[in-house]
Amino acid sequence: MYQIVDTNVLLVASKKAPQASEYCELACEKYLQNLMNAGVLVIDNQWLIIKEYMHKNSQTGQPYAGDAFLKWVLTHQATKRCEKVPITKIAENDFAEFPKSPSLEKFDPSDRKFVAVALTHPAKPAIANAVDSDWRNYEIALADHGVSLNFLCPELAVKN
Repeated sequence: MYQIVDTNVLLVASKKAPQASEYCELACEKYLQNLMNAGVLVIDNQWLIIKEYMHKNSQTGQPYAGDAFLKWVLTHQATKRCEKVPITKIAENDFAEFPKSPSLEKFDPSDRKFVAVALTHPAKPAIANAVDSDWRNYEIALADHGVSLNFLCPELAVKN
């Protein structure tokens, strides 16, 4: 199964997001472990996503699950376990593949690369998110453009 992982999932799994519950941390750890065991990570071919992972996690793979995931990515980024797709950077945090829609004008610029990757890959993989509320705030607008999201934590569960 193809998957895209927002950096906040690694941060929560590494206990670097104080707003995340213990349940959320465990859910993110399990998600990353399952991906490393059997999934295929989808990333961009310019290393934008990997560089963001590297900025906030340890390349040694220690001490937390997010660090171990980064080490796994670095080890497998040139294998069949990671698929790289080309995205077209037209400006800082702006990509040709990102929908030009009024409903997404204020979407977090730093997260646009994940959307561009999702829309470029033929399987249109879901983007995993832990505690970034921006994804929930734009869920409908993103769905209108064919982007699906995977919310891992109850902190962002749909409220009835």
